Amino acid sequence: MCPKIVQVVPTEEHMVYIYFEDGKIVCYDVTPLLDKEAFAVLREVEYFIKTCTIMNDTLAWDVSGNRDNTACIDIDPDTLYELEAVKEKIA
Repeated sequence: MCPKIVQVVPTEEHMVYIYFEDGKIVCYDVTPLLDKEAFAVLREVEYFIKTCTIMNDTLAWDVSGNRDNTACIDIDPDTLYELEAVKEKIA
C-alpha cells in the first residue's frame, strides 16, 4: 500500500506535482494521455487545472463537477508513487 496523496498541483504544461504523506513528491506528465479519448476533455489547460483534485485517494479530475467518485478520471496511486521523486518546483 502506497502512502496517501495529500496534495496535487497542476501546471499549464499538463503536468501535476503530487505530494505524498511520507514527503515524497513526484511529477506526473499527462501529455501522453491526451490523445486518448478518455482524456480528451483535459486538453484545455484551464479545465485541466480547474478540475484537478484528489478523489478515490488518488490524482483525479472531477469531470462531473459534483465530486462524484464514479464520474471522474483518475490515475492508479501505485503508478504515481513508483515515479522518480523530484524536488519541489513550486515556490
